[in-house]
Amino acid sequence: MADRLDPRFRTLAGIRPPRLLRAIAIWLIASIVFLIVFALFVPWVQTAPGNGTVIALDPRDRQQNITAMVQGRIDSWFITDGDVVQAGDPIARIVDIDPGLLDRLDSQRNQLLSEIAAAEEAMAVAGRDVERTGTLYREGLASRRDWELAQIKVADYRAKIAKSRADINTIEVNRSRASVQLITAPRSGRIMRAGSFDSATLIKQGDVLATFVPEQSARVVELYVDGRDVPLIRVGRKVRLEFEGWPAIQFSGWPSVARGLFDGQVSAIDVAASPSGLFRVLVEQNPDKPNWPLEPSVRLGAKVRGWVLMDTVPVWFELWRLLNDFPLQFTRPGASAPVNGDAPADKGGNGAKAGNGK
Repeated sequence: MADRLDPRFRTLAGIRPPRLLRAIAIWLIASIVFLIVFALFVPWVQTAPGNGTVIALDPRDRQQNITAMVQGRIDSWFITDGDVVQAGDPIARIVDIDPGLLDRLDSQRNQLLSEIAAAEEAMAVAGRDVERTGTLYREGLASRRDWELAQIKVADYRAKIAKSRADINTIEVNRSRASVQLITAPRSGRIMRAGSFDSATLIKQGDVLATFVPEQSARVVELYVDGRDVPLIRVGRKVRLEFEGWPAIQFSGWPSVARGLFDGQVSAIDVAASPSGLFRVLVEQNPDKPNWPLEPSVRLGAKVRGWVLMDTVPVWFELWRLLNDFPLQFTRPGASAPVNGDAPADKGGNGAKAGNGK
């Protein structure tokens, strides 16, 4: 090559680039070409990421509080933290602060029953007096006023009996509430935390005695997704989930390469944003895929990282979208369809439209 150069360019003819630099230059050119081909022809699955937790689908299977039904104090505990209980197993026994309350209620009820019996007997006598006074009034031997007074007396006895029966009902209600002193488990599950109440502590009605969680409930995942991606998410979209504490390797653009992740599908989307500004998406287990890990591998309340799978686009389109901070499947102004050809363009030419999932 030096022989073919003009003799006047002696310095250029004397340059001898090292072989290493020539190899690096060739490698850089080949890499650039490879990256261009890679970006033009390799597909990329768009994803809407979100964080969330595992929750129970049935509200009765979620964490719930066992509360005191009556006022009083704890007489004895039957459970400790972490105990497994069955439906109907005793949790705690509450006794009233007044040990003679039930006896007094019984005495009041017996007194009212006696008053009712006496009033009924007196009303029967007053009824016969009404009949006798009415007969005398019709024969002209008694005044109309005497007959009306006899009727008023019968009505007074009837009102007294009704009032006494109402008082008995009130006593029965109070006695029933006071007798509900044994707190039991509503269903099978595990006691998470028992309250710190002693026999000297006054318990009010509604105070939390223990926290209870049913076991092996039907579970779903609630993911919180950015508001820009929610308009493109619909029920039935596929989701890839990474559970906390479960080893996994995630490749966002190539979900088939990921390992340790589980499949789900969108079952519901909230119509309003949460206080954090994110939208909640409920994800259920995909029936056609392997089951999610059961307890104790993944417990209720465990953290979850999820990716809602959207449409497939070229790599260059995804890079362009990320550099411009556009929403998923952004439709370019004036285009009749997005790059993946799955959805029509916005009438205004500057909006994002959801495409059909693949």
